[in-house]
Amino acid sequence: MPTQSREDSLETQKNSAGHTVSEADPTAKHRIESTLILDVDESAIPNGGFQAWIQVVGGFFFYFNSWGLVNTFGTFETYYIRIFPKTPSEIAWIGTTQGFLLVLVGVLTGSLHDKGYFRPLVLVGSFMIVFGLMMLSLTTQYWQAFLAQSICIGLGSACVFLPSLSVVATYFSTKRGYAIGVVVSGGQLGGVIYPIMFRQLLPTLGFGWTTRVIGFMALGLLAISNAIMKPRVPPKSKGSLIDVAAFRDVRYSVFTLGLFFTFIGLYLPLYYTPTYGLIKLGMSLTESFYLTAITNGASIAGAIVPSIIGDKLGPLNLMIPCSLITGILAFTWIGIHTIPGLQAFVAFYGFFTGCLITLPNPILISLSPSLQDVGSRVGMSYSIAAFGLLIGSPSGGALLDLEIGDFLKTQCFGGAFLFGGMSLFVLTRFLIHRQKKDRWASY
Repeated sequence: MPTQSREDSLETQKNSAGHTVSEADPTAKHRIESTLILDVDESAIPNGGFQAWIQVVGGFFFYFNSWGLVNTFGTFETYYIRIFPKTPSEIAWIGTTQGFLLVLVGVLTGSLHDKGYFRPLVLVGSFMIVFGLMMLSLTTQYWQAFLAQSICIGLGSACVFLPSLSVVATYFSTKRGYAIGVVVSGGQLGGVIYPIMFRQLLPTLGFGWTTRVIGFMALGLLAISNAIMKPRVPPKSKGSLIDVAAFRDVRYSVFTLGLFFTFIGLYLPLYYTPTYGLIKLGMSLTESFYLTAITNGASIAGAIVPSIIGDKLGPLNLMIPCSLITGILAFTWIGIHTIPGLQAFVAFYGFFTGCLITLPNPILISLSPSLQDVGSRVGMSYSIAAFGLLIGSPSGGALLDLEIGDFLKTQCFGGAFLFGGMSLFVLTRFLIHRQKKDRWASY
């Protein structure tokens, strides 16, 4: 009876609102109907329980073996610089293209997920990740590593990361930010475990078998995810690949541009601090390898803690100060001249990087008209942001002068774009407040 009353109430509100505004403002009617549709979706969400949390476990392992491998590239890069006769900028294209494809193809995988193709996507993606790792273990030349790590693993990761995130989002409402934070932390934990495995196994097993061991571990974890994840929301019956209407929402467009700017600068310290420690500070190869693990270890807390707070205060309200602090930290890298100082820097930077990787997801979900549009909306935004990732690391690498150990231009380049992204997030917050007149905690 209470459920029926709620449905009747929603229908009455919809009819009444539509009658009131249909002649005066058709756009307003569409906004009201979208809100009511989302309200009905929210009322049916489990928001906890075994089935919901098991989806979080599955998403966690998908992120562990997609973003986790992207976050491990700093370790691979330090190794590649020593064995391939290529410049740092050329080496950076391997990791950059891997991350670029992971994010770019989201516009396709997000829409396919919304149309009901979750299972084929994650099966194909899982195969490509494992196959790519096995092929990487056989590489002896730069172009082979590029094909295996950038193309094969990058495309495979794209097939699993966004569909798994979209499924988890449909199982939670008030705890959505926390659940997403746990899922995203899988990518950070992968960025801790895999570099440590690589460093410990490389001297005894060599590059080939070290990479194969990582591949076998990925196979087992991906099999678990494929077995336990189950979509909850029915697929969309129609809709185009690109939702052009999304970009008519100025809030969505400005926020997406902010992500683009942020992605240009965000990964520069993650990719180049190991090289900085090795060349500028005289760190041993072992110590430089562990910088990547420290960064990703700190970002685990950065993925979870802000998500819990964001559920209370609003994820965008939290993302703005996190962006500001990350930009400040990027410039403080310039003044670091000791190994303990660099280790402390990567820990702090890793924490706030975790914030900036996690918080956009609940923000974009909040800007979606219904849960059936989550995959396509998030995917389109990340696909545009992917070009920032593509531009950032190679550009930063081109600004390096390793012969004299000059990292200043790279450091300033990254910090400037992080501040640019933060400014656009502030503008998004202003647009939301002006248009919706909402509580600050809404976003």
